[in-house]
Amino acid sequence: MKIFQERLRELRKLKNLSQKQLAEILKTNNSSICDWECGRSQPDLQTLAGIARYFEVSADYLLGLED
Repeated sequence: MKIFQERLRELRKLKNLSQKQLAEILKTNNSSICDWECGRSQPDLQTLAGIARYFEVSADYLLGLED
């Protein structure tokens, strides 16, 4: 899902976070963040909700269902 990977990368960069820093915040590993941003995999629903909460956006926004 290309829109998810683009929005995740954009939100991370807006907060001036490295992939490693975001991984620590989300309690995952750096390779997961890299895989999500490169489109190799996607987070599970619980992690998606955590990403949305952290960045104060909706899951619909992350998934490209709203602007």
